[in-house]
Amino acid sequence: MSIGLISFAAGALIGVMYALLKVRSPAPPAIALVGLLGMLMGEQLVSTLITQAFAG
Repeated sequence: MSIGLISFAAGALIGVMYALLKVRSPAPPAIALVGLLGMLMGEQLVSTLITQAFAG
């Protein structure tokens, strides 16, 4: 099982628990999450480019 899938499942489980307990999530606003997504995508892009550069 991939680490990303495990992480997603854990986050979803916590989200369900928060909803059932009616607790407000301490997560940052959506715009911060979009920024984090961009950072992760950029990291993957650079990693892929470096791998391709040294593979050929």
